[in-house]
Amino acid sequence: MTDKVTADIPVDAGKIPRHVAIIMDGNNRWAKARRMNGVAGHKAGVNSVRSVVETCAREGVEVLTLFAFSSENWRRPEDEVSALMRLFLFALEREVKKLHKNNIRLRIIGDRSAFSPLLQEHMAQAEEMTRDNTLMTLVIAANYGGHWDITQATRQVAARVAAGELTASDITEDLIQQHLSIGDLPMPDLMIRTAGEQRISNFLLWHLAYTEFYFSEVYWPDFRADEMRKALAAYSQRKRRFGQTDDQVDQRLAAQH
Repeated sequence: MTDKVTADIPVDAGKIPRHVAIIMDGNNRWAKARRMNGVAGHKAGVNSVRSVVETCAREGVEVLTLFAFSSENWRRPEDEVSALMRLFLFALEREVKKLHKNNIRLRIIGDRSAFSPLLQEHMAQAEEMTRDNTLMTLVIAANYGGHWDITQATRQVAARVAAGELTASDITEDLIQQHLSIGDLPMPDLMIRTAGEQRISNFLLWHLAYTEFYFSEVYWPDFRADEMRKALAAYSQRKRRFGQTDDQVDQRLAAQH
């Protein structure tokens, strides 16, 4: 991933998505259907994370971004939020060494200020341990919202204008993207949402402009390797036009073969 990332509309895409983004939905409903509490669903969902990470790495995906905790999730019952924080800490402690062993880099995006100092410390340690790994980048969006991301990027650009580093005419889409949380990574090619919901819920709003969407009826704890491969197979059949006509796309694909 050494090529320069810009906000330009792409003109081409391979059969394997470079970047997959997933809204992991349905943990609570999965648990409720089994007469279990919501926390049990979140614990079961960790196994799906492990399976999907392994599958994406094996299939050649370069970046996998998982929506773990949105800025709106603080509205959930206090005991559930507390349990989620404990689970997040436990997962960081247990899973990061496995990621490192498998050459996977971890990045965590979102507003960390609301998390406990202990959790923030573990986040930083996990990123530092894995920062030089090259097989795949796993991005965890925690206390993340697309509105927040664009706002914090805009504030950074505004601060540079106020400092005299930039003028208003210097502000471009590329400049704003450089200040986004994952502005240095390829734009998502495929966004998956589980559990039958068909909305993006304030997730990567800037980044999803030309992303293919895939909606699965399967609850996240049941979304394992087979379901991930099914989503990748569906993506491989999509014809991504990026504003072009079918004839233009067919001519471009023919030239590649």
